Amino acid sequence: MIRVLGIETSCDETAASVVALDGGGAPKILSDIVLSQIEEHAAFGGVVPEIAARAHVEALDGIIEAALADSSVDLADIDAIAATAGPGLVGGLIVGLMTAKAIAAAANKPLIAINHLEGHALTARLTDGLDFPYLLLLVSGGHTQIVAVRDVGDYQRWATTIDDALGEAFDKTAKMLGLPYPGGPNVEKAAATGDVARFAFPRPMKGSAQPDFSFSGLKTAVRQAATAIAPLSDQDVADICASFQAAVADALDDRVSRALNRFRQEFPGEMEPALVVAGGVAANRTIKATLEALCEKAGFAFVAPPLKLCTDNAAMIAWAGIERLRVGIAGENAADFVPRSRWPLDSISAPMVGSGRRGAKA
Repeated sequence: MIRVLGIETSCDETAASVVALDGGGAPKILSDIVLSQIEEHAAFGGVVPEIAARAHVEALDGIIEAALADSSVDLADIDAIAATAGPGLVGGLIVGLMTAKAIAAAANKPLIAINHLEGHALTARLTDGLDFPYLLLLVSGGHTQIVAVRDVGDYQRWATTIDDALGEAFDKTAKMLGLPYPGGPNVEKAAATGDVARFAFPRPMKGSAQPDFSFSGLKTAVRQAATAIAPLSDQDVADICASFQAAVADALDDRVSRALNRFRQEFPGEMEPALVVAGGVAANRTIKATLEALCEKAGFAFVAPPLKLCTDNAAMIAWAGIERLRVGIAGENAADFVPRSRWPLDSISAPMVGSGRRGAKA
């Protein structure tokens, strides 16, 4: 039995979780506590780093105590502490990692510094028992990446955004149209009664041999359309949202299809290939349906962990700690680890030149 306490504070969720792996190799989430800060940031239309850091300081100790209580596991019975050490908002990372260091030192437990992106990359193995290798599409407020997940600690980034992350594009579109934060669910709600054909928005990068994503031009097209017909009626907003969402789905279909073809070429012996979709944007029903249809056509399994484990949470961090423990690659001496606002999962691929690198978790 391996039991790991996970701590996540990379953005605007304060989270702690205890995850166990039994002797037969079966994982179990013993507790998973997540405190969202949406209300604190809603008035600003996005995450304010200083507010997020202060909220983590105020809440984290209580969240950890609640996670331990819910798991019915004493700290003495925990085998290791795993904490997000990057990428993310550095103030929040400092709060989480320093708290983890203090607990590990006081309880004489190993500390594992976890890359937040690795938590997302390995979640499908916690929820679905997926075998390596598989393809990951990570779409959230801070990330839009396609990653080949080869093994624990072995990741290759095949595509990323050259400007905005997709979740960021949803949030900014919502803000331009006067919709509440967070933008993703509110754009989707408005789009349900909209006309997808009213606005001919661009499909960024569609048909391009370059594998990456781009959403800045689409966001600009939305602003121009909204400005041209202002003041906007409710139906105008619905039509813009529907047309925007359709453009996003078409762009993802084109980009991901190229990645599926590449996966077939690089892993010809893989008889049951899978596409894993993680991140908050994966909750969008139009996007999910588009990707499911694409996978069915290409002969890939479509795997989407439960939404609670797709968005930021500590269970994925604890699980990444377990994965590293059992293969003996716990990483650097975490007691000396410095939080990293930028920490690419694939350190070999060249960084992109674009504003996407400057996002909260670029």
